[in-house]
Amino acid sequence: MSYFSDLALQYIDGNWRPGSGSWDIVDFNPYNGDKLASIAVATVEEVDQAYRAAERAQKAWAKVNPYARRQVFERALGLIQERSEEITEAIIAELGGTRLKAGFELHLAGEFLREAIQLAVRSEGKIVASPVDGKENRLYRVPVGVVGVISPFNFPLLLSVKSVAPALALGNAVVLKPHQNTPIVGGTLIAKIFEDAGLPGGLLNVVVTDIAEIGDALLEHPVPKVISFTGSDKVGRHVATVAASHFKRTILELGGNSAVIVLDDADIDYAVDAAVFSRYVHQGQVCMAANRVLVDRSIEAEFTEKFVAKVATLKTGDPLDPATHIGPLINQTQADNINALVDRTIADGATALLRGTTEGSLVSPAVISGIPEGAPILSQEIFGPVALIVPFDGEEEAIRIANETPYGLSGAVHTGDIERGVRVAHQIDTGMIHINDGTVHDEPLVEFGGEKASGVGRLNGDASVDAFTTTKWISIQHGRSQFPF
Repeated sequence: MSYFSDLALQYIDGNWRPGSGSWDIVDFNPYNGDKLASIAVATVEEVDQAYRAAERAQKAWAKVNPYARRQVFERALGLIQERSEEITEAIIAELGGTRLKAGFELHLAGEFLREAIQLAVRSEGKIVASPVDGKENRLYRVPVGVVGVISPFNFPLLLSVKSVAPALALGNAVVLKPHQNTPIVGGTLIAKIFEDAGLPGGLLNVVVTDIAEIGDALLEHPVPKVISFTGSDKVGRHVATVAASHFKRTILELGGNSAVIVLDDADIDYAVDAAVFSRYVHQGQVCMAANRVLVDRSIEAEFTEKFVAKVATLKTGDPLDPATHIGPLINQTQADNINALVDRTIADGATALLRGTTEGSLVSPAVISGIPEGAPILSQEIFGPVALIVPFDGEEEAIRIANETPYGLSGAVHTGDIERGVRVAHQIDTGMIHINDGTVHDEPLVEFGGEKASGVGRLNGDASVDAFTTTKWISIQHGRSQFPF
C-alpha cells in the first residue's frame, strides 16, 4: 500500500475518514520538499468523538483476558517485521531519517511491542496486612481508562509506540495525536498496523490536527485520565499546567542537554567514536544527544583533533543513500535556527573548528570550541548537528559544568576506571547516564526519563505499569468491626 495516499485520514472509532476542519496539514519530504500528503485537520468535535469512542470501547477491552489481549501485540510485531522495508521508506521520506536511523527506530519499536506482549500479563495486585482484626486488604492494579498520547517528530514511530502499546496492553484505550510534521509514521501508520492486527475499533484513535484548530481540547477533555507527552520543555510546561488544573496525571518526556565527559584516563579513540555518534545521530535531533563534549584539558588537543577529523568524514545528503550519515533537519525553519545559533556563538568569541554549510534543510556538521563561559548555547538544547567542545580541569569541574543546565536527561562518562566513572555519574543531575558508552539509549525493561526540565515520570517496564494503571483498595472484613457509635 502507499502509506501517504492511503493513510492521509483521521482514524476515529475504527473508521478512516477525512477531518472536517477548514484547512489542511500538508506533509512534506524535508529533503526534497515533495508533497507527501494533505490531511484535513480534525476539529474539537472530532477530538470529542475520538475520546468518547475510546471511552466506550475501553470498558469491554479491560474485561478481555490479558492472555487474549497479548495476541494483538504478537500480530502487530509480526506486521512491523513483514512491512519493514515499506516503513523504512516512509521514515526516510517523512522525517528525513537515514537508513541507519530508520533501522534503529524500527528495531526499537519492535522491541517495545515485544515487551507489550509481556506487559499485558504483568499487572499484579497484592494482599497487604491490616492492623484491624479480621480484615483483609486487597490492592488491585486497574487500567486508568483512556490515555491521551502526543508524540514528537524525531522518532515518531518509536515514541508513539512506547506509550500506545503499553497503555493498550494494560487494558486502556488511547487517543493519539502525532506531530503535524510526521502524521503518517507517528500516527495513522500505527493505527493501520493495530487495525490489521485485530485491535477492536475505538481502542486506538488517531487525530491529525494542530493547536491552532483545537486549542487545549486534547488536554482539557474530561475523558482521558493520563496524558503522555513527548516534546519540548516549553510545550511540556503548558501540558503539565493544563492537565494538573483538570486533575490529570502526566508523563512528560522532554528535552535534554546531555554531556559526554571524557576523563584523563579514557580510551580516546573509543571516546571519540561514542561522542560523534551521540552528537550526530539523526542530525542531532534526539533528546538524549550529547550537545556538549567535556574533555579533560590534559587530553583536549589529541581528542579534539581526532574528533574533528572523524566528524569531517560524515557524509551529508540524501537520506535514501545508504552512505549518508547526516540527512535533513525536519524543516527549513529548524535549519535557519541552527545557523543563527552558531553565528551568534561565533560572534560572541567562540571558534568554529568545523563550520557546517546549509542547503535548504540540509545542515552539515559543525564543531565549536573556545565557547565563553555562560554563553547561552552551553545551557540549551541544540536540535541539530552542532557539537560543543568544552575543556575542564579535574573531575569536580567536569561535574560542575555538566550540571550547569536546566536539563537532566542523559549523559556519559568515559574513563579507564569503572568505579571512578560510577562515582562521577552519581554526581550528575540526570535521569540516565552511561559509563564508557554513548548517551543515546533506550531499552524496554529499563525505566526511562529525566530530571529537572527534562521531564516528569518514567516509561518502560514496570514504570509503564505505574504510568498507565491505578491502584484500587478493596478491603474485606471477615469478622465484625467495632464502631464507636
